[in-house]
Amino acid sequence: MITSKKKSVRSRSVGSAESRLKQLGKNVRQSLSVFRYSRKALDLVWTTSHTLTVSLAILTLAGGLLPSTIAFVGKLIVDNVVLANQSGLQVDRQQALMYVFVEAIAIVLLAATQKGLVVCQSLLRVLLAQRVNESILEKALTLDLAHFEDSEFYDKMSQARSQASSRPLSLITRTFGLCQSALTLITFSGLLWRFSGWAVAVLIVAAIPAFIAETRFSEHAFRLFRWRSPETRQQHYLETLLAREDYAKEVQLYQLGDMLLQRYRNIFNMLYEEDRALTIKKGFWGYLLGLFSTVAFYGAYAWIVFEAIAGVISLGEMTMYVVVFRQGQSTFASALTSIGGMYEDNLYLANLYEFLDQPMPQSQGRITQGIDCDGIRFENVSFSYPGSDRPVLNNISLHLPLGEKLAIVGENGSGKTTLIKLLTNLYTPTSGRILLDGVDLQDWDVDVLRRRIGVIFQNFVQYQFTVGENVGVGDIEHLEDRKEWEIAASKGMATPFIDVLPEKFDTQLGKWFKGGQELSGGQWQKIALARAFMRSDADILILDEPTAAMDAEAEMNIFNHFRSLTQDRMVVLISHRFSTVRMADKIVVMASGEIIEQGSHEQLLKAGGRYAHLFSIQAAGYQ
Repeated sequence: MITSKKKSVRSRSVGSAESRLKQLGKNVRQSLSVFRYSRKALDLVWTTSHTLTVSLAILTLAGGLLPSTIAFVGKLIVDNVVLANQSGLQVDRQQALMYVFVEAIAIVLLAATQKGLVVCQSLLRVLLAQRVNESILEKALTLDLAHFEDSEFYDKMSQARSQASSRPLSLITRTFGLCQSALTLITFSGLLWRFSGWAVAVLIVAAIPAFIAETRFSEHAFRLFRWRSPETRQQHYLETLLAREDYAKEVQLYQLGDMLLQRYRNIFNMLYEEDRALTIKKGFWGYLLGLFSTVAFYGAYAWIVFEAIAGVISLGEMTMYVVVFRQGQSTFASALTSIGGMYEDNLYLANLYEFLDQPMPQSQGRITQGIDCDGIRFENVSFSYPGSDRPVLNNISLHLPLGEKLAIVGENGSGKTTLIKLLTNLYTPTSGRILLDGVDLQDWDVDVLRRRIGVIFQNFVQYQFTVGENVGVGDIEHLEDRKEWEIAASKGMATPFIDVLPEKFDTQLGKWFKGGQELSGGQWQKIALARAFMRSDADILILDEPTAAMDAEAEMNIFNHFRSLTQDRMVVLISHRFSTVRMADKIVVMASGEIIEQGSHEQLLKAGGRYAHLFSIQAAGYQ
């Protein structure tokens, strides 16, 4: 029985020891992880500016060696002052003054080194921030629409953009700072070793608890940063609602200001509580660990003083050892700050590279020409948005021959715009396929495919550019082609109001920049229509509620004009106005993601189904 108990105690002891060893190993791995992204960051800084990186390295090396030189020269000054005082010889006095001159030069060089480091870091910070931001934006351009409609992905991008632009330089600066501290500590240790190896050990051991605490608090701070990204993004959104001119009128008229500001405050208060708790905890433990270091210093100080009193060391040596021990502790504290910061930088950089290493959608399409002239064909197409099992489109089949005009009608949420996203290859069908001239859209070269399409979405972009640039973005290759602007604006029926603007095509639009002119909703839609006509080679035109801001007569005039310009093109039109829809060759009626009717205007009226019912309701409104 007793033996059994002894075995049990022994096994618990062994288990406890193993647990402690595992925890120690974890702490060591966590501590070494501060160097995880140093190589990547160094490569990034090096390719940003060779000259500044080399300058940073040289200045760091000089900054690491000069402090011990100054401490040693200080010791020589004191010893030579004592010697000169005792001997009274002129040569000893000159020797002391010479060492003062040497120390002054070393101090000047150290100041120059520190200032040079600040200049290099400032220049690199600007260049590196631009480089990293460009990398983030370039990555964003390679991603598909699904990523931008995913809130988790948006959080990743927000995190990457928020601080990662400064973190690579921060990591390199701290890495170089750590190297500088290491050089200083090595030289200090060499000087201190002459006094006692135990003094070196005390200097090192006193710093270990603070190092462990620093890494733990850095990890906690980063976890808070990641967890609350949605709240931070919501706070930024509320700032936008309160401070942007395109939201101001509705915020004021509906008296939303106080409510939105209160929500903004509530989010801040929640985030502040978390920050305050972390800051207080970090300050408390920092103070306790600081006391440990202070006790170690004054213990060593007393030891050095006793040795000087006993005559074991000279007054100059005592002064040097005290300075070295004090500066050694300060250097250790600086090194710990660098290590803690490096750990935090690595966590942020992990987030940056997690974003930059996001797998890019691979377009396998290489085909640049169709195999027949069949137009557009949907074959049993279904689609569900990522992360959802509910189909937005279900078993859609339809055919749009070359030159034919197709109108799509249906209630909001019936799947009309999703159908357009599939047709423009912004999304891939969950099942089924879409053919263009006999070739699956997935097999087309994406650049060739998109040059064949001119599109106006319901929520088209109102660029804060000039009028000409707003039109020109429809064909990036002719962005600055004034002649093409004029042709496209004429086709979009935008010329009459452009001609009366202060600087015509050179007029700045929007209110973000000085001298900007605001347009009416109908005028903006004509600009968007002109933008679609910039693609003169496009044989597929897609219009998603393109004239919703216009009155019925203006819309009728535009579509009569539009039809005459698109005789040989395929047109897909989404509209709620049946006066426009009736001009299409074929009309598709959608409900709950399915096609419930299709045919010409006359055929659908004769069938007496959903289309006929909606048409009669709308027609009654004009009687």
